[in-house]
Amino acid sequence: MENPGSSIISALGAGSGVNFVQLAGDIADATYAAQRINISNRNETLEARISAASNLRNILTELSSALGDRIRNGDVSRQGSVDDPGVASVSVPAGTTPTGTYSLEVSQLAQSQTLVSQSFAAPDDLVGEGSLTIRFGTVAGASFTEDVDQPQLDITVEATDTLETLAAKITAQSDDALDAYVVQGTNGAQLVVKGREGDVNGFTLEGVSAGGGPAGAPGDLTYLSWQPSTDAGELRQTAQDAVFELDTVEIRSASNTVTGLPEGMTLQLEATNIGTPTTISFDTDNSAISDVVTDLVAALNDVARVVSEDAAAQGGTLGSDPGARALRADLRNLTREIVMPNADPDEPSTLADLGIRVTADGTFELDAERLNQTLSENPEATAAMFTTGVFGVFATIDSFARENTTTTDPGSLGGSVERYEGLIERNEDRLERIAEQQETLRQRLVRDLVAAETRITSSQATLSFLQQQFDQSDNN
Repeated sequence: MENPGSSIISALGAGSGVNFVQLAGDIADATYAAQRINISNRNETLEARISAASNLRNILTELSSALGDRIRNGDVSRQGSVDDPGVASVSVPAGTTPTGTYSLEVSQLAQSQTLVSQSFAAPDDLVGEGSLTIRFGTVAGASFTEDVDQPQLDITVEATDTLETLAAKITAQSDDALDAYVVQGTNGAQLVVKGREGDVNGFTLEGVSAGGGPAGAPGDLTYLSWQPSTDAGELRQTAQDAVFELDTVEIRSASNTVTGLPEGMTLQLEATNIGTPTTISFDTDNSAISDVVTDLVAALNDVARVVSEDAAAQGGTLGSDPGARALRADLRNLTREIVMPNADPDEPSTLADLGIRVTADGTFELDAERLNQTLSENPEATAAMFTTGVFGVFATIDSFARENTTTTDPGSLGGSVERYEGLIERNEDRLERIAEQQETLRQRLVRDLVAAETRITSSQATLSFLQQQFDQSDNN
């Protein structure tokens, strides 16, 4: 495309051949080049600092998160055990520190009602049109007491429903209260219906036929009716609660998975042990705690190494950064932080009590002998340090990470990132203003240079005319 400035000059009769538009642009660019380069260099430095500070923030956040996951997973909690594992198993919420021992005697396991219907020829036999009502409650011998807190289930049975489609309807419409399926056995096809554990989860079946077949025969819905008073062998298992004694106190549970017990423990009952109580106890897994402490030391050393490199006085990206300096100071003081403020004088309360110490060069190391002594002398108090509560190793590391990454504290790494980002934003605004000033200068220079070229061209034309006049006068 033809340069518009050159076209204007040519139209005015200028013939210097100089591209004044480009010249004006070059002059304007050179005028502000130093300022632009200076600001760009500052931004590069700021971006490097943001990257280094953000990396340290991520490392601290990941350290806290990983430690929290490790503790929540429960491998450092006191572990429960049952002397006779065939009777029951025990678990406790992650991060808790149960200390008691308990006797356990199971006299009855919870079970669900199982009902097997009279036989049909095949699973796809029609069951008869009508409605099937299922009521829930307690079956005791030949009697049934309905549980009014459980709504009855009313199932509409179509003329096209088979034994298999009815089983599917019972399961789908019972909201997990029942599980129904069809088994083809030696006596033919039979509907099996299972309820939930617990004595109030027994059930009855009441079929109301819409007609079409002999009452009480296959093909008529009344054939599937069942009441305990008329049981003819369909009841294969009665619903009942689990019954057990915990430290001789009798407890009933509708499920073999029992919650709400002392110290938050959950029991999974597996078998009865009438007359031979077993013992539940809890022990600290010292090897798991040692593993966590060892890994924590390694993780802290990773942090210390990055801080040492980035916050070095000579050549460090964050050498003059207040957040990096604060982090370095906090690392050196970390092992002296009180982890357990409520600990007794003879109980561990700091990371140093766990054998973690800082060397003269700012790295961390593990004193295994100190850790083993703490575990041996105070196993319960040591285990209590590894919870997700308001106190403990995790709370201390989490607080350490948060304080050094928050954006509300100008003296933290988070505050540094906020400050550097603000400086970059202001520099970008300055670059925009420089660009506007440069464009204004360029446009003014174009106008001035075009005007000057026009004046010079006019003067040259006048001089040429006068010269011609003089030359003619001399010839005459």
